[in-house]
Amino acid sequence: MAIDEAGRTRRTTAGVTFAARLAFENISHAFSPGSETLRDVSLAAEPGEVLCLLGPSGSGKTTLLRIAAGIEPQATGRVLLNGREIAGPSIFLPPEKRSIGLVFQDFALFPHMTILDNVRFGLTALSAAEARHEAMIALGRVGLQSYAGSYPHVLSGGEQQRVALARALAPRPAVLLMDEPFSGLDSRLKDSVRAETLAILRESRATAIVVTHDAEEAMRMGDRIALLKDGRLVQAGRAEDLYLKPADLFVAGFFSELNVFAGKVRGGAVETSLGAIDADGLSEGVHATVAVRTTGFDVSESEGATEARILSRRYLGVVELLELAVPGAESPVRARVRCGALSAKARDIWLSLRKSDVLLFETRRESA
Repeated sequence: MAIDEAGRTRRTTAGVTFAARLAFENISHAFSPGSETLRDVSLAAEPGEVLCLLGPSGSGKTTLLRIAAGIEPQATGRVLLNGREIAGPSIFLPPEKRSIGLVFQDFALFPHMTILDNVRFGLTALSAAEARHEAMIALGRVGLQSYAGSYPHVLSGGEQQRVALARALAPRPAVLLMDEPFSGLDSRLKDSVRAETLAILRESRATAIVVTHDAEEAMRMGDRIALLKDGRLVQAGRAEDLYLKPADLFVAGFFSELNVFAGKVRGGAVETSLGAIDADGLSEGVHATVAVRTTGFDVSESEGATEARILSRRYLGVVELLELAVPGAESPVRARVRCGALSAKARDIWLSLRKSDVLLFETRRESA
């Protein structure tokens, strides 16, 4: 932490690293025969990019990270750093030879070591004086230089996370891997620590791969997002690509709470309890799934396309969460609407759909 002319402390600028391209080619992995954790995954993090690995528990995110770090070997496929194979049929570089840093989910700080000693722990190739100098620079990047002589137990969860980040950045890695780095933080701290971490990554210019199960977190941090399910890569791209053009219902449901309806294309539309939905190019007779985001409704007490009755409403601050009975719907329809859109006494209302929040997927073709 530097001190300016007014005597105020400030976080120093992160030292620049030489960002690398990390690529996975046809990676498969299994902890036991017949139980694959990764299935033919091909993916790349470009130089200086923040790539978020997103998916539910058991989707293979952390396993892919461990394979990149050299902690876990893959069954098939290759890992390449700037086009050079670092793990594959012909070579397996150990973790310390890969120029890849890793921030664990639980920070993995040594409680009996000072903050400075924790950060310089991996700088074994340097002299004691050089290691101390680099460690202090790394602590300055995260604004914790003044805690160099303290021990981890005196720090908050957010500060411990920043120490773990400093330790990973101290060797100036070409790629930084972060496994659920904010999952242990209080919800009130997450936003600020996440923003600080992203700023440090941008300054250091290291390529970063961040594992998370939180879609909003992935959208906030990632230049691109790779969504995994059951060990397979389902879709990769920018946040807006996955949100606006999801590859399937699983992707759509990971980024939005949905109301789902089944139907069949007749006359260029799918008939649902919310009305006819434009089939948008699907063939006649195809069975389709219509997904409507809970945010996709305009509500009125006097006019609209579909009648509904309010079953329950929950005040959430900016919005209200409504459960609605709609004629023909097998289960209640959920809607998030702006607070104040309906009077306190409203019961029978009208709904109108916003087309941008309606998604359509082909489910299966009718058998002959």
